[in-house]
Amino acid sequence: MSNTIRIAVVGSGYVGLVAAVCFAEMGHSVVCVDNDQQKVDALQGGDCPIHEEHLPALLERYRNSKVRFTNDLAEATRGAEAIFIAVGTPQSGSGVADLSYVEAVASEIARSLTTYTVIVEKSTVPVYTNEWIRRVMERNGVAQHLFDVVSNPEFLREGTAVRDFLHPDRIVVGTDSERAAAVLSKIYEPLTTGSYYEQPSAIDGFCTSHEPPPLLLTSTKSAEIIKHASNAFLALKISFINAVSNLCEAANADVEQVARGMGMDSRIGPRFLSPGIGYGGSCFPKDVAAFRCVAEQLGVDFALLAEVENINKDQKIRFLNKVRSALWTLRGKKLGVLGLAFKGGTDDIRESPAIEIVQMLIAEGCPIKVFDPAAMERAEQVLPSSSSLQYVSDAYAASKDVDALLILTDWSEFARLDLQRLNRLMRYPIVIDGRNLYDPELMIENGITYFSVGRPTKHHVHEFAAAGAN
Repeated sequence: MSNTIRIAVVGSGYVGLVAAVCFAEMGHSVVCVDNDQQKVDALQGGDCPIHEEHLPALLERYRNSKVRFTNDLAEATRGAEAIFIAVGTPQSGSGVADLSYVEAVASEIARSLTTYTVIVEKSTVPVYTNEWIRRVMERNGVAQHLFDVVSNPEFLREGTAVRDFLHPDRIVVGTDSERAAAVLSKIYEPLTTGSYYEQPSAIDGFCTSHEPPPLLLTSTKSAEIIKHASNAFLALKISFINAVSNLCEAANADVEQVARGMGMDSRIGPRFLSPGIGYGGSCFPKDVAAFRCVAEQLGVDFALLAEVENINKDQKIRFLNKVRSALWTLRGKKLGVLGLAFKGGTDDIRESPAIEIVQMLIAEGCPIKVFDPAAMERAEQVLPSSSSLQYVSDAYAASKDVDALLILTDWSEFARLDLQRLNRLMRYPIVIDGRNLYDPELMIENGITYFSVGRPTKHHVHEFAAAGAN
């Protein structure tokens, strides 16, 4: 294992907390800073605020030893060889990333810097942020020889963030300083040399000591663009297959077959070709908007990104219309909903298409019973229980006596339901699947009329007979 590096991580949100415990797992000494004392106390006490595989175990292993938590930025950064800025960059009303938190942190770091330190952008930021951080440091009186600013974007997927951090496709380090590049190379040395993967307790993943992840050194501006361009391209891929799914529905084709045929082309690949109700989360919507705004500010017409956003917005409306088409009218129809998180494996509801669809259905006058394995506590903060919305204990409770069951999040457990039990519980055996979790023929075999995305609807004849009898 490489020598220990003293690291400060500013921000204990999703990126900051995952980075802190993973740096500790790699053998480094980490102080994680947050200005929320209540959050700091909870983390010191062992509470894990994020639903993320491996994170609670690593937090328990390293808290108050290799990872300490504090609200004192000056104390945390004193003696640190590298300071990773991982604070929020929320989207402003105009779509531009709000960098005020980054600026505030840079100003505070400047007041306590006395020896050479590498300042690392870990938050998702637009191009030129590196230069602005440098200007803030210099305006606050820090001599140029005391710091370098590096861009080190994260490429983490919620639900698999720890594994993604320790088994990355690539590690991007954007810097114009050989001295700073040497510090970052040393930090990531346990991964890039493969030594971490030889440890008995190493988190499993696709990287090995024989095939470690590559370290890509770029300019700072290139690194900043890589992050936004990567997320925008993945959002584009999702929106493209959703547009194709709409064409398949119009032509009575099967988008799953189309996606499989496309994905077998090595130039395209199969990932992010799953049609559904649109992308969400804390990254894609914000990053696509910010990337488009940056392009506009630099005089580049990136109209393609606006169309990506339009397709994503339209996909939720199309799904609402699919529900309406399946049930004829919506007012008074009792619906079961499975899923509130923007994707399976996380409790994150930020920009969740499932939340938006539930809100639209409530506005249409539908009483709803809803279940999510992890996100209900967060969801209740924006969608409180009411006469129109009831949170229930499991998928079967959500299915009892409903006119239709909607699948809105791709939790793996939703793909393994007892279909015969569902049939018996529902008033009408109708499933409207926004994530294409089931084989349509399997649903018909279990007596369920099945609507999905981009595939022909499969009607079960008994459903129509029951509907006619009522």
